Amino acid sequence: MTHRLVALIVASFSLLASLPAPAQGLRPSLGLSSVPAATRPQAEVQQAADYIVAVVNSEPVTNSEVQRELQRLVQQMTQQRRPLPDRKEMARQVLENLINQKVQLQSASETGVRVDDAAVDQAVQNIARQNQMDVAELQRRIVQDGLVFSQFRAQLREQLVLTRLREREVEPRVRVSELEVDQYLRDQQTNTDPASTEINLAQILVSVPDNATAQQIDALQGKAQQALGRSRAGDDFAALVREYSDAADRANGGQLGLRTADRYPPLFLEATQNLEVGAISAVVRSGAGFHVLKLLERRNAGLPPMTVTQSRARHILLRVSPQLSEAAARDKLVEFKKRIEAGQADFATLARDNSQDGSAAQGGDLGWANPGMYVPEFEDVMGRLAPGQISDPLVSRFGVHLIQLMERRDTALSLREQREAVRAVLREKKLDESYVNWAQDLRGRAYVEMREPPQ
Repeated sequence: MTHRLVALIVASFSLLASLPAPAQGLRPSLGLSSVPAATRPQAEVQQAADYIVAVVNSEPVTNSEVQRELQRLVQQMTQQRRPLPDRKEMARQVLENLINQKVQLQSASETGVRVDDAAVDQAVQNIARQNQMDVAELQRRIVQDGLVFSQFRAQLREQLVLTRLREREVEPRVRVSELEVDQYLRDQQTNTDPASTEINLAQILVSVPDNATAQQIDALQGKAQQALGRSRAGDDFAALVREYSDAADRANGGQLGLRTADRYPPLFLEATQNLEVGAISAVVRSGAGFHVLKLLERRNAGLPPMTVTQSRARHILLRVSPQLSEAAARDKLVEFKKRIEAGQADFATLARDNSQDGSAAQGGDLGWANPGMYVPEFEDVMGRLAPGQISDPLVSRFGVHLIQLMERRDTALSLREQREAVRAVLREKKLDESYVNWAQDLRGRAYVEMREPPQ
């Protein structure tokens, strides 16, 4: 019960950054490896004499810290039925991760990176909402399962601090040139490896029994030909699937799913390789029966999707300053939301009068945006809104926002937008590399004294 709850909480908490593994980079998604070690029930931690195993700029790392994290990793790998490596090697890696974490937290403290209680409250609220419960229920469940809620909050605060530090220190270092975008596009366009091409097919399957007579086979083939004729005449393919298909996928329009070409049967690839997207194949015979195939999508797996769901939102941004605390900004936006929903104020008017953002003159309108254009904490909240809905205040590196989603639409990317999507792919790769280099440099400048090895 305990491990399942914590796993669910952490897996859904997409606003935070992963702590232990530098190679995971900046993107704020947590796996089980980031369950707060301090919150594990003490009875589950291997009992051992406590002592200092390392000193990081005068701050100790203790054997008990290593053992808590090591025990959590063992439990995780056991649940996932993964083979356990040598325990001493695991302990060494855990110690390295704890040292890196302390170095980064110390850097954050020295450079003034802070996270106040309001931001932690919002993080807890996000966890509760994503697990379909309120905060009181979340806290009750955590305490019931033997965890310490105050320590859980403290670990969330640390992760938020590290996220802000990495965003400030690493992201500005990453640049992607036009030449790099050009080269990437050329490389992908000349790539003919089936494993790098993704296609999505829909099928109508007219099954043929193993003991079917020649007459029965002819009749079933005629049925498939009839379905083909109607589909090419313009009848809705999904409706034809429901009418003709014997396959288990008929409930979802016969879609087989977007997958790499090498995961489809060769006869399906041969039948569709020269089709345009939206076209219908000739009848294909397999051991299962007669298939009519429709090519729904084809794309290079190395390229981002060429059709995306865009969002148009507006926001009110209040920047945190010595004159306006994060909590005060949040309270002010809560009041704005109440007035708007009560019909006492207009969102655009409040944005023009109060928002500290370049969009204020447009009533906070940010225009149409593709996925990934906003910082994750903003996009995560916006993505859960229905058109017309207003969010609760949320905190980002820019300040405190109130968001209203205006519209959504599916649209094909322009050439410029395709290039920007490729740039985002390359930037993501560079962020990982840049983060690793930054973390190694920070560690290299720290004073680390190794004491007795953990046991």
